[in-house]
Amino acid sequence: MDTGALPHGGERTAREPDSLVVAGLAFAYPDGHQALYGVDLRIGRGERVALLGPNGAGKTTLVLHLNGILTPGAGSVTVAGLPVGPGTMPEIRRRVGLVFQDPDDQLFMPTVREDVAFGPATAGLRGTRLSERVDEALGLVGMSAYADRPPHHLSYGQRRRVAVATVLAMRPEILVLDEPSSNLDPAARRELADILRALDVTVLMVTHDLPYAAELCPRSLVLSEGVIAADGPTGTLLRDPELMRRHRLELPYGFDPRAVPGG
Repeated sequence: MDTGALPHGGERTAREPDSLVVAGLAFAYPDGHQALYGVDLRIGRGERVALLGPNGAGKTTLVLHLNGILTPGAGSVTVAGLPVGPGTMPEIRRRVGLVFQDPDDQLFMPTVREDVAFGPATAGLRGTRLSERVDEALGLVGMSAYADRPPHHLSYGQRRRVAVATVLAMRPEILVLDEPSSNLDPAARRELADILRALDVTVLMVTHDLPYAAELCPRSLVLSEGVIAADGPTGTLLRDPELMRRHRLELPYGFDPRAVPGG
């Protein structure tokens, strides 16, 4: 029986646990560099949240704890009520879908269809159920017509959408996107935004693109020097010049944060 996040359009119940709970998470690398100092955060089912912060703030380190690639020095991570630990790794890695910044790091099969099928097939899905899962994921990102194309024949924006489909095919609890708007032209940027808004899945978006965060994520977290320095409506945070300056966040020239909904 399939488990995990519901397909697009599914209904959720109020009794379901939060998608992500991080409590007291601390981590130091082997060279002694302390990257996280006690991170606490909670993300509810279906939320779209941006993770903002300067380079070196610990964003990548935090994300790598969500599916067990890194192990906490202290604290805990819980995904949909399931603690991240050695005994839960296969299920956690199905529930937490990472979409890399460069789609070419994620696409390696001869055709789009085979790339999207790889994860579910590895998890044991076969035959009609596998085909239906692939068709569902490609439909969600508007790439059904490209199923039999080699990925390297697609545009960069199309490859980014296929990379998202490879993760959606696993029906994750949380979709984690690393700089999703990077290197996209304006049309591809808008197309991806429309797709992400329509998905019935929890989204955590790591980005330096503050207008994109404002467009897609009602809530933002600011991670700075290994701690959560701010947590609130994206528009409110972007309209706080002292907060922005203190944490080295820069709005692009001409972007008016007063036009951002929220707060």
